[in-house]
Amino acid sequence: MRAAVVTRYGPPEAVTIAEVPDPVARRDEVLVRVEAAAVTSGDARMRAGRFPAGFSLPARLAIGIRGPRKKVLGIAVAGTVESPTSADHEFPHGARVAAMIGTNLGAHAELARVPIARLALIPDSVSSEAAAGLLFGGGTSLQFLRERARLQPGERVLVNGASGAVGSSAVQLAKHLGAHVTAVSSARNRDFVLGLGADEHLDYATAPLTGASPRYDVVFDTVGNLGRQSGRELLTSTGRLILAVASLGDTVAARGNVIAGPIPERTADEAELLALTADGALDAVTTVAGGLESIRDAYAVVDSGRKVGNLVILPNA
Repeated sequence: MRAAVVTRYGPPEAVTIAEVPDPVARRDEVLVRVEAAAVTSGDARMRAGRFPAGFSLPARLAIGIRGPRKKVLGIAVAGTVESPTSADHEFPHGARVAAMIGTNLGAHAELARVPIARLALIPDSVSSEAAAGLLFGGGTSLQFLRERARLQPGERVLVNGASGAVGSSAVQLAKHLGAHVTAVSSARNRDFVLGLGADEHLDYATAPLTGASPRYDVVFDTVGNLGRQSGRELLTSTGRLILAVASLGDTVAARGNVIAGPIPERTADEAELLALTADGALDAVTTVAGGLESIRDAYAVVDSGRKVGNLVILPNA
């Protein structure tokens, strides 16, 4: 099969398209023919070896010193079941499925090996492109807002970085949970975030998040330019600060009203996000970069910090 291969950490040009052996599914896995795969900020960090402050050494020890040990990256996938290894599940050959692959990686290829326990069926009305696009940002936002910050109807939420993958999902899911949402983005993305349901917009270039800012019940920083101190200054007395891209220091010190740390990938959340999309309650906001060869261009967009919504490639196009 063809795959996007990363042998050394580096810029988008470090990715090569190569023929590699087909993956072999284990007893509790299936092969998925990849119709769409997300190119996320997480993928970009692994490709570049660039991690939040303090995480570089532990991340490289875990992932690889000079380059990722798993050469084919990609954490979010949608496609069709190619070869089930057991009849003991609900995913027969040809079933349309989506998944967050986890540490297996491998979505940036024509075929991916996916644990059966991670698979969610894609509703008929949801495209593979939308399914692959929404899982990373949607899963992160849903767990941070609902499970960890315990967002309540009527609360005021500030989403910093509202136009990105996590931010665009956070705006919509916060509204779905009954919150009043203020979206922070560039001026050029004002109409976009208001179209997602935000009640107010702040242009980060003209309205810095300091000083006279109003107070919020939840501040959700999706980009990593708030810390514990600066974020807490924006909170009400009972407010909660979510740091989705936190330094090692802020992650270790997160307690009380500061929320940080990894989010588990849960199949139930993926199924819920797909159902919300099928019902029209959630827009996956997905752009197709192109086929497998377009992955360098996709990474360049992610690296620019100006990606709007989600970006996917179509490995079998």
